[in-house]
Order: sequence, then C-alpha cells, then structure tokens
Amino acid sequence: MVVELSYEKARKKSTNEIANCNSTAELQPLTQIIGQDRAVKALQFGLSMKDGGFNIYVSGMSGTGRKTAIVGFLQEKAKDMPVPPDWCYVNNFKDQNQPNALKLPAGKGKTFRDDMDKFTEDVKKELQKAFESEDYAQKRGSTVKKYDDDKNELWQEINQKANEAGFFLQRSPIGIAIIPVINGQPIADEQFTALPPKIREQIRERREKLQDEFRSAFRQFRDLDKNAEEAVDKFNKDVATFAMDHLLETLLEKYGDIDEVKEFLTEVKNDILDNLDTLLTAGQPKQQPALPFLMPGATEDPTSSYKVNLIVDNSDLKGAPVITEMSPTQPHLFGIVQKEARFGALLTDYTMIRGGSIHKANGGFIVIPVEDLLMDAVAWDSLKKTITSKQIKVEDIAQRLGYIATKTLTPEPIPFNAKIVIVGSPDIYYLLIQYDRDFKEIFKVKADFDTTMERNEENIKMYASFMCTLCNKDNLKHLDTTGIAAVIEYSSRLAEDQEKLSTWFSQVSDIIKEAAHYADEDKSEFTTGKHIERALEERLYRSNLIEQKLEKMIEEGTILVDTTGEKVGQINGLSVMSLGDFAFGKPSRITVSTGVGKKGIIDIEREAQMGGPIHTKGVQILSGFLYDRYAKEFPLSLTARLVFEQSYSGVEGDSASSTELYCILSALSGKPIKQHFAITGSVNQKGEVQAIGGVNEKLEGYYQLCKARGLDGQHGVVIPASNVKHLMLKQEVIDAMKAGKFHIYPVSTIDEGIEVLTGVPAGVLGKDGKYPVGTINRLVQDTLADMAEKSKEYRE
Repeated sequence: MVVELSYEKARKKSTNEIANCNSTAELQPLTQIIGQDRAVKALQFGLSMKDGGFNIYVSGMSGTGRKTAIVGFLQEKAKDMPVPPDWCYVNNFKDQNQPNALKLPAGKGKTFRDDMDKFTEDVKKELQKAFESEDYAQKRGSTVKKYDDDKNELWQEINQKANEAGFFLQRSPIGIAIIPVINGQPIADEQFTALPPKIREQIRERREKLQDEFRSAFRQFRDLDKNAEEAVDKFNKDVATFAMDHLLETLLEKYGDIDEVKEFLTEVKNDILDNLDTLLTAGQPKQQPALPFLMPGATEDPTSSYKVNLIVDNSDLKGAPVITEMSPTQPHLFGIVQKEARFGALLTDYTMIRGGSIHKANGGFIVIPVEDLLMDAVAWDSLKKTITSKQIKVEDIAQRLGYIATKTLTPEPIPFNAKIVIVGSPDIYYLLIQYDRDFKEIFKVKADFDTTMERNEENIKMYASFMCTLCNKDNLKHLDTTGIAAVIEYSSRLAEDQEKLSTWFSQVSDIIKEAAHYADEDKSEFTTGKHIERALEERLYRSNLIEQKLEKMIEEGTILVDTTGEKVGQINGLSVMSLGDFAFGKPSRITVSTGVGKKGIIDIEREAQMGGPIHTKGVQILSGFLYDRYAKEFPLSLTARLVFEQSYSGVEGDSASSTELYCILSALSGKPIKQHFAITGSVNQKGEVQAIGGVNEKLEGYYQLCKARGLDGQHGVVIPASNVKHLMLKQEVIDAMKAGKFHIYPVSTIDEGIEVLTGVPAGVLGKDGKYPVGTINRLVQDTLADMAEKSKEYRE
C-alpha cells in the first residue's frame, strides 16, 4: 500500500546544520576550494609535475566557480615560488633583423632600461663636450701637423725636380698635374697643342720620364694621407673612449655579473667608436630636398639602437606570476612586432616588439578559457608549439601563413617554463581528446569540477565561509543564521538533492547580492532568510511571464487540463519547459485510444515528427511491459494511439512513460483515473518506476494550477519513490501539504501507482497464471485476451 509522503520529507531544513555563529561576519573567509576534492587532488598533482606535458585541463560547467577557484588556488601556491627574471630585447649589431633577448634578475630589467636611456643621453653630451674642446683641437692639430710637414717637405722636393725639368706641379681634387713651363710661364692645353710637333714630343718624353721618377713620391703622398687619417681616427677613438669609459664603467659595476649584458655593452661601445661621425653630427640639420616635409630618417636618433626594450617587468611581483588571459588571441598571448607606416612603407625595429601574456606568465602560471582560445586556430597551434619546443617566439602571423613576404624581424626565442591551465566544458575536452592528436600529450592532467557536493556539516561550514568571503569582497551586508539557512536550502534545490549542495556559485552569489540589496532597502543590519526568499520571488516574477500566460490559458479552458472528476484513458502528465535562464513545470493532458490490431503502441508525436528519440524509446518500452506481463499465452493484438494533447512544440524525454502506461492500463481495464492527480516518472519493461529530473518544478507547476482553481484537499502528484530525496519544494507547497490540501505519493512500481490513481487493487499474479478477479491487471489481461480472440476470429 502506498503511503502519502510526509511534508517533513518534501524539503530538508537547515536550521540545525548551521555553524555556531550569529552571522557570517563572525566567520573566517574561505581560503580553499570547497566541494571539489577530486579537482584539488588533480591540481596538486599537475602542479607538482615538472614535465612540460603535465599541463592541466580544468573541466566543468560554466558558473561553478572553476576559474575563480583555480586562480585563487594558483595565487596561494605562487606566493612561495621565486620571482622569475625580467626579459628585454636589445639590438643585434651583427644582424639587426634578429634582435637579442636578455635575461636579467627580477627588477633589474626596468633599471637597466632606464640606465641605458640615461647613458644614450649622457654619451652624446660627453662626446660633444670632448670633441668641441680647445684641447681636442690642439692635439688633433698636432697629430695632423706632423703628416702635413712631411707632405710639404716631399712636395718641395719633387716640385724642385719638376722645375729643373721644365715643369710645374699643380694639386687638384683628382690628383697632381704635371704642367709644362716655357719661358717661365706654365702653358695651357691649347698652347701645348699649338707647339711644333718636335717640341711637343720632347716635352712628352720628359714628362713621362718625370712621371716614372715621381710615381714613388706620389705613393708616399697617398700613404701619408692614409696614415694621417688613421692617426686622426685612432686619436678620435681614444678621445671618445676616454669620454665615455666612466659611463660604461658605471653600468658594468651594476650589470657586469651578467655575461649577456656585459657583451651587449661591449658591442655598444664598439658601435659608438665605429660611428663617431654620425653621432657627432646627429644634432646638425641635414640638407634636404625642397619638399614640404622631412624625408624618412632625417631626424633619426643614431643612439636609438642602444635603447632597451623591456617586455617582461617583474619588479612588482611577490612570488611567481599568475596570469588570466580572457582574450587569448595570437597577439595577446605571444606578442607582436608592431609596424609604423612611413611614406607608404611599413617600418619596424626591435623597440616595436611587444610581449604577450605568455611572456608575463613565464616562470609561473597562466589560465586560459579554452572556448575563446579555440576561436583563434593560430593561437591554439602556437600554444602547442610553445609547450613542445619550450620556447616563446614572437612571430609575424601573416608571414608565417604565407600571406605576405615582406621583410620583418625574427626576435630571438625566449626559454619557456610555465604551467598552463585551460578551463573549459567536458564536451570540448572529449572533442580535443578525440580529434587533436597532440592534446593528450601536452595536457595530461584533467581536473574535473563537479556541480554538486555532499551536504554535510563540514561542507556547510565552508559554504558559510564562502558567503563571508563574498560579503567581504563585494562589501555586502553579512547574512544572519536565517539567511545562511535559506542559502543552504536554495543550494540544495539547485542541486536537486536533499543530501547535496550545488557548486553553481555564480547563481548562489547572485541571489546573495540581490538579497543584500533588499536588506539595504529595509535598512536591516543583516541579510536574513526573508531577504533571500524575496530575492528568489523577485527573480521568479521577472522571468515567469510565459508560465503565467500558460497557467491563465489552462484556467480559462483554452488548454484542456482536468483537475477534478474521473476519466478513462485520460491522465495529467507533467513536463518541464526550459527557457534558458528559467524552467517551470507544465501540466499536459495525455490520452490514449485502443482497439484490436497489430500495430502495437503508436506514438502520434513520433508519427508527426514531433517526438525526440528518448521519448520514442520510452514509448517502445511500454510495448515491452505489455508483452512481458500479459502476452505470454496469447499474441498481443492491440493498436493503441498515445498523444500529448495540445502539444505544438515537440516532446522529448521519457519522464512521462509511466504516465502513458497508466493511461493505457486505464483504457484497457475500463477503470477511470482520478483527474485530481498529476503523474511523472519513467518506467522500465519490468514495471519499475524510475527517477526523473525537474521534479520540484513539475510538482510546483501542478500545485500552482490547483491553487488557482481552488485546493480541495484531494489534489496531489504521483512521483517515483527514488525522487523523494530530490525534493526541495517551496515553503508554500510545504504549508499546503501540512494543512492536508496537497499530497505527494511516492511509488516504486506501476502497480502501486495505478492503485493510487484508480482506487482499484492492481492484483498479484497467481499460480494459475491469472490475476485476481476485479483487479486492474486481471481486467487488462482479460481485455487483451479478448482482443487476441477477436483478431483470430477476424482472420478466420
């Protein structure tokens, strides 16, 4: 015999479970992930593994607090880890298209950049000061004078020989000219041509002889010029070295222990000495064409190649970095080489290299949402290459993909050592496992976040600490004990289980925030249970417009649902209609028509292509039940047509299969079903009633209809007994049950359910293979046997 469910079991109260406190203000804020022991253990394992392939995929539904929890967990671990080094890009003086990467201790990157900026300014001043001094002019003049004296002496010597031979030597920008002299006067080319041939020949012979004699002297002139130039160049370099050595010494004292920086400073010094003329004339205006604008490079600073491009600055870090990249595109993750448009050309240099979040996370952790990451196929591919190669590369994607072939930079890769945590849904995890052959090699750890956790004393205390943390973080009013209890009960309702708590912390947080708003309006010291209830009611009111319209249509008789009387072959089913952010229960009339035939049970929804595969499966199970129970001694000669009346949007799921079976048994037995009942539950071929989802919404939906028509003390629902633990009904329904105006009957078998619905015993099969006379099973058995006989007679 089925026993009515007591109202105490329709909702689990939380008053006795709350920790000993007056409000959440007395509790300690939450410092750990709650209710996710499996995920925490996986995280601890993944973070302790040093191998590059043991990165972590955090699997869970959005809204369970997985990302927030992971970030908090990583931040706690990062506190005890060393601060990673800074990274800079500097000019590669050997190949400017391949900038060099410098690693410096944390905090030194910023100071090195600033020191190099100061150095470039100071070195220009020191050089200008040195080369514009009178001392420099005097010493340079002394250096040059020695070679000038030697050249003058040599010039006088060869000029005298030329005079004795009848020639005059004349210097010009293109060399030394030997000019004939007649009557003490040098002659021009026209005069030489006018001379008699014999005299011209004599002069030519003497000139050639003299040129042979002077060839060695001319070589000495060139050597003296070259030596003078080299001497001046050496003198200039000595002056420049003396002028800037004290600046370089200061830098070497601070950074000389870093070999790469020491090498860079040496290259800077050599470059300054090699380009002294450019540096000394940098401030002077250059001659430009008559254009209304400056040509590219006209104002370029020659010392810009000595600057430091700091791309990772860890000077403010306390521990390892924890980076969350919510926009994981290729440039945001791996950086970019920016370009500047100048006169139709795109120009770039190493100072335009920008780092990405992978650079910032190097030496620590990075959290990436996988759904957004997979939107950029290039970023996903680059992430895999970074993990496998253990190098961070800043690439020009257009060039990498072959879209353009312009000249660009290829910065030196930076060693990569960080733990990557990607957060996504279980569906994406399984898709990646199946279709991406590299995925399981680089993300070997899966941390599963559950949507529920056990409702025990320890977890309730931590849940209350979570409320404390939320109130402190968002500056909300703290919750008193009634508020805590109301949130715990709401959490169990979300979990659809009296023994579970929901981990949909985003929804729980929203309710607490809304309730705190109403507490502010009431000028209450704390957020109470009444404020939580009001927040839930207000949220329901904002979302249940369609539900109320459907209820109105049922009340007015537009949609036919009976809640009084008795009908054969007609029953009230319960379904859940989901609108994305809101779900509600909707009563529906289900009817069946039966007759002699061979087609079995016909699902009209399926025939109209409005039934889903799970609903079709549920209907097919009904045939299995009828065959197993009634058709062992004769063939089943039945055609029954099932339909959800006034259903225009399709039917899916098997939660109405027991309801449909009750309807068939009523039609075959001729016994009416009491229409003040509504039924939900699936069934198997053995007649066992199985649990379904959305039991709270279904019951409350039918309750609202009965309430609108007037509760008469008979209204109620029949549910699977295995769903009792899932009941977390509204207080209004509990009060109606307590007053005897609304009833819940949990059943485990079809026999128990049909007895409640018809008031007629189901009957137990006897040893003779028959059910007791007058029972539902005997009436159905007799009807089916009669149908089989009629079918046989018809065939004959």
